[in-house]
Amino acid sequence: MSGELSLGINIKEARWDQGTFMGRAKHFFTVTDPRNVLLSSETLEDARVTVENYRLGIVKPGLTEDQLWRAKYIYDSAFHPDTGEKMLLIGRMSAQVPMNMTITGCMLTFYRTTPAVVFWQWVNQSFNAVVNYTNRSGDAPITVNQLGAAYVSATTGAVVTALGLKSLTKHLPAIIARFVPFAAVAAANCINIPFMRQRELKHGIPVTDESGNRLGDSTIAARQAIVQVVVSRIGMAVPAMAIPPVIMNALEKKAFMKRFPVLNAPVQVGLVGFCLVFATPLCCALFPQKSSMKVSSLEPELQESIRKNSPHTTKVFFNKGL
Repeated sequence: MSGELSLGINIKEARWDQGTFMGRAKHFFTVTDPRNVLLSSETLEDARVTVENYRLGIVKPGLTEDQLWRAKYIYDSAFHPDTGEKMLLIGRMSAQVPMNMTITGCMLTFYRTTPAVVFWQWVNQSFNAVVNYTNRSGDAPITVNQLGAAYVSATTGAVVTALGLKSLTKHLPAIIARFVPFAAVAAANCINIPFMRQRELKHGIPVTDESGNRLGDSTIAARQAIVQVVVSRIGMAVPAMAIPPVIMNALEKKAFMKRFPVLNAPVQVGLVGFCLVFATPLCCALFPQKSSMKVSSLEPELQESIRKNSPHTTKVFFNKGL
């Protein structure tokens, strides 16, 4: 029965060509599918067993190629690619749309008062801290003290940034004030992600050859990975935080919205959700998750080690995180 499905399918890689934007987009539309959040623990465990057994050359009787790839993507959506641990539910990329549409919609709705700005920026950056930790690169553990210090630094920096930007818009048109949450989130991402992944910047992330053999740890690769993630996250926020304010600014002048102001938040959340369904996978696809760089761009001591132990390797690969 094990001969029913070929053992030559490379499920270590994505189903689609990750060298092209379209291939990465198809990959991330599957990984970030919000429906994955609803999968039961039994379904996740079954996918894990199917994938890990297949890697060992064990094929479940009757398993088809489509079922194998489905199991692979369920596995990828819930288990960390480096540690193999089940990720926190709200930190998974499949939770990005439902979580972000709620938080972002509220940030865009309740932006007029300082307490509201502080509260929703704190909620957003707390959520981002969980996401950044959950989707970090590498398999090295981080202590509770390190995690706590990173969280406090990241959220404080984000809230201060939001308040500073809000104070600058007091005498500007209302439509400009609507974009304060976006500017704050963009700036906060530049603070939050490096802080939550500071251990990678200090100690490096694993780099491998094309076959997946670990060659060492690189802080230069970590910097490249974090820059790419920051760019992706800011890009992810652009449609969700730039388009709804323009639409809401027009809708709030309509009679029905003035008559039913309670609709403001639900409409805004819905608009944000619609944007995020597309923005999340498309911005994740800006860079390959399995990123790469030339050996000549690494730290001198790591270059020397690679040339000594793997002389034919000219390019290294690493998980950039999400």
